[in-house]
This record gives sequence, C-alpha cells and structure tokens, in this order.
Amino acid sequence: MGEGGHALFHTAIGVCGIAWGPGGVVAVQLPEADAARTRARLLKGLAPLPEVARPPAPVQAAIEGVQALLEGRSRSDLREIELDMSQVTPFQRAVYAIARAIPPGQTRTYGEVAHELGDPGLSRAVGQALGHNPFAPIVPCHRVLAAGARSGGFSASGGVATKLRMLQIEHAQIGGAPGLFDADPA
Repeated sequence: MGEGGHALFHTAIGVCGIAWGPGGVVAVQLPEADAARTRARLLKGLAPLPEVARPPAPVQAAIEGVQALLEGRSRSDLREIELDMSQVTPFQRAVYAIARAIPPGQTRTYGEVAHELGDPGLSRAVGQALGHNPFAPIVPCHRVLAAGARSGGFSASGGVATKLRMLQIEHAQIGGAPGLFDADPA
C-alpha cells in the first residue's frame, strides 16, 4: 500500500476519512460535523500521515467499497480490505474478526459476539472494543446491537442515529423480521 497517507472522501452519509500504511488500512473515520473534524479524529493517535490526492489502488478500492456500502449499492462485507491491526489488542482483533463476518443487512448482539468468543460474560468488553473500533464501517460495529434488539451505543458523530441510518441503508433484519425500518406489510 505504499508508504502511507490519508484521504477524505464523500459518501451518502457525509465526508469520511481513511488512513493507511505499508501494512494496510490503519483507520477509517465516519463523518464528523465537518471535514476538518473528520480529519482530526481520523489522525488522532497516528503518526503524521500526508494527505494524498490519489491513494494507491488498494486504498482507492477500499474507498469505493465504503462508498458503495453507505449508498446501499453493495452487499459486500468489505473483508477483502487489508487492515493493519498492529495498534489494537488481541481481544479487539478477535472481536473485530467476528464483527467483520456479519453480512450487510444482518445483526448480532454484544452477547452473541461474547458467546462466540467463548465467554458470555464478555458482553460489556465486546461493547467497549467496538466503541474503540478504528475501522468503521469496514469493521461493521453498527451491526452489533444490545440485547433485545436495542441499538446500544455508537461512538461515531450522530451516535445511535448514525448507527440506525447505516442499518437502514443496509435494510437490516433482526432475526427473521422484515427490514428494521420497513412498514408492516398488512
């Protein structure tokens, strides 16, 4: 992926950002109040990375995948995008791997993710790991809900409203129910 850099790009929900290094994508940022805030949050805690007008092909492909997902034009799970997880803990990596396996339009609960990790008591830790997710929506933390199909938290700008909007774009289903936001067919 080259030396590294960052870029901002437009999506259906606002201006997002992406940063990368030799090992892959190091961060993705969902929209903040404006482009400057999106850039600042994207780069927080990262080594200085120059803004790049023409990202390398793998990064451009990642941008296009995120754009398509957020426009509802794609059902891709974006798992082909190489992520550099060297700055996250082994527990976070395990949580993110499970979240990445949730297809668009489907959801899991924090408890289900914890159970898949082998300890149902880890629900809160799963929520904390997802709250620190530096790769949203490539690691689709918006697809993980609280028990009882409640939205749970969301750390992106707009909070839960952004999470619900992303689920609506994906025509998310909870269990066997019709789309999360579809009207009753009656």
